[in-house]
This record gives sequence, structure tokens and C-alpha cells, in this order.
Amino acid sequence: MRQIVCFTLLWFGLASAQSINLVPIANNLNRPLFLTYSPDDTGRLFILEQGGTIRIWQNGRLLAEPFLDISSLVACCGERGLLGLAFHPNFRQNNLFFINYTNRSGNTVIARYRANGNRAETDSAQTLLTIEQPYANHNGGMIAFGPDGMLYIGMGDGGSAGDPLNAGQRLDTLLGKILRIDVNRSEGSRAYAIPADNPVLAGRRSEIWSYGWRNPWRFSFDRQTGDLWVADVGQNAVEEVHFQPASSKGGENYGWRIMEGNRCFNPPQNCNRNGLVMPVLTYTHDQGRSITGGYRYRGSAMPAFRGAYFYADYVSGRIWAATPQGSGWQSREVLKTDLNISSFGEDAEGELYVVDHRGTIYRMTQR
Repeated sequence: MRQIVCFTLLWFGLASAQSINLVPIANNLNRPLFLTYSPDDTGRLFILEQGGTIRIWQNGRLLAEPFLDISSLVACCGERGLLGLAFHPNFRQNNLFFINYTNRSGNTVIARYRANGNRAETDSAQTLLTIEQPYANHNGGMIAFGPDGMLYIGMGDGGSAGDPLNAGQRLDTLLGKILRIDVNRSEGSRAYAIPADNPVLAGRRSEIWSYGWRNPWRFSFDRQTGDLWVADVGQNAVEEVHFQPASSKGGENYGWRIMEGNRCFNPPQNCNRNGLVMPVLTYTHDQGRSITGGYRYRGSAMPAFRGAYFYADYVSGRIWAATPQGSGWQSREVLKTDLNISSFGEDAEGELYVVDHRGTIYRMTQR
């Protein structure tokens, strides 16, 4: 049965009520974690299943054969698994795509593959990065190409609780960071290059773009402005969203483990906030317990929500939309669901999708 989830609200001061619908387009998936599109005008959507497969949705149906199956390489589940997918900006010409997964040793792997139609060439695999994970949680997982053509990689702090390694603030580790690498060149023994304009930070690993992250599970670039939106999963009290303008030169410190959201964490009082970038949006654990970042909406199917940044909570199923308000952002809850929202997705036209970890993909529409 086709179920449509509706929520009616007054939005943006409109005189008439607007509503958001979640329309299911694919179900019976196995722990879906992410959805994206291939930049080749085929209209295909690619769905990550946590155990190690990528499925294709095309022409209104889910194809039976997986695009890629690396389940034999992947440690699953919990916060491990096949966690991220990004298509090369020149995919139409080179057929290259990149994945982020947890290997059987529990470590993060960033690998490159080549596609051949609706199947990936498994023998084309090349590992770019392997990053040791000291614990089983906070693997991060998001990868995305920025408008500059560089690959950005979200890395959690290595796990456990409270960042016992202080990885978020240390610059000699790739944990607790967003990394930025050039996959179009290689340098020395590396299968990638360090962009010449990466920030210069004393004692840093040169891949680091920004730091002070706990677990930046999902981030996205605004397709219109190039701004970066990052949702960082909180510890005991606060979930947070950060905004990095497209003009940024990198090197920002987003606070963890000194701060959890807009509150001191270590130490719990009178922490030094100098030089830290504060979140633009937060919510506390009475509203949810694990944030799922989304996208700034630039499509046409929901005109009343154009320009809003959508995000959600995995535990509570709430969905919010944030819009500019003066010098900041104002957020409103727009839908309360019973879904475990593991990700949002975006298609070639900028329309948005909701990924329910329990097995269903929904398209967001306005009624």
C-alpha cells in the first residue's frame, strides 16, 4: 500500500496552509543509509545499503541487480558499514565514483571505482586512504565533491564517549576532521594530492580542512551558493548544525570536545571559546538524540520551502526546516514521523528524498 505522510502548517507567512508529503518510491531495502544521483542525465538514483551494496532506482523502479556489492569487504553494522558515496564531477567522461566504508579490520577506507553502465567494475578498485579507527563508533562516513572539484571527507573523533583521545582538537590525526583532497592527481606514494590552498595549521596533517568535529555524519554543499552545511552528532545534550560560507579558506575549529553545541563540555564550565566557530542551529535531547543533516532546498516541487535548509533526527523522527532570519537562522519543525531518518538525498533537479534506515525511500513533495 502506498502511504503518504502529511503535515500541514503555515509557512513563511503564507496566507494559505502548506503541507509536506513523504511519498514512498522504493521499499524492502536493507538498512539504507544514503541516496544520491549520478551527474550524467540518466535520472538514476543510487541508494547505499549499509551491509555493502549500492542499488539503482531508475524509471520508477528499483533494479534487481546491485550497482556494486562489496559486502565481503565491509564490517557492518552499528555505526560501521558502507557509509558514503560520491560521483566524480566529470563522471560523464571518466565513470569514476568514490565510496567510504568500514573494512573488516574496523578501519575507514576511501576507495575509487569505475562504473560500466549499471554495474561497477569491481576490479577497478583503488584505495586512496585507510584511516585507523580506535573504536567501533563515530566513523563519520560522508564524502562529497565541493564546487571546487575537491573531495571532502567527514571523519568522526574515533569513538568511545567524550573523545578520550582528544582527536577533535589534535592536528596530528585525521579523526575528528573534515578532510579535503585532490583525487585528480597523485603525489609520491599517495593516490591523491594535497590541494595547494589547504589551510596551513601548525603540526597538522595536510589533508585537514577543518577540525573540532565529534561525528559529522552528513554534510552538503548548497548547489546554488557553494556554502557548506554540516550536522554534527552530539554527546549528552545538544545536536548542532554548522555553516561554512563558500568564501572560507578552511582551518576553522568547530569546538568539539571543548564545546558540545553552544555549551561547554570539557571543562563543563568556563571553557575558552576564543577562536571557536559556534553552530547556527541547535536542539537539545528533549527533541531528539542524533542529528541527520540534509540540504538547502533548491528544487521546484516545493516552492514554499525554496531556500530552506532541511535536517532531521534519527531517533525522534522529527524534520525541521531553517530559513534566514536577520543575521541568523530560524528553524521550525515541519514534520513528525516515526521514521529512523539516516539521511536525506538530492537528485539532479535539486528535489529531496528521505531515507528511512528501516528500508524505505521517500520523495518529499508539497501539497
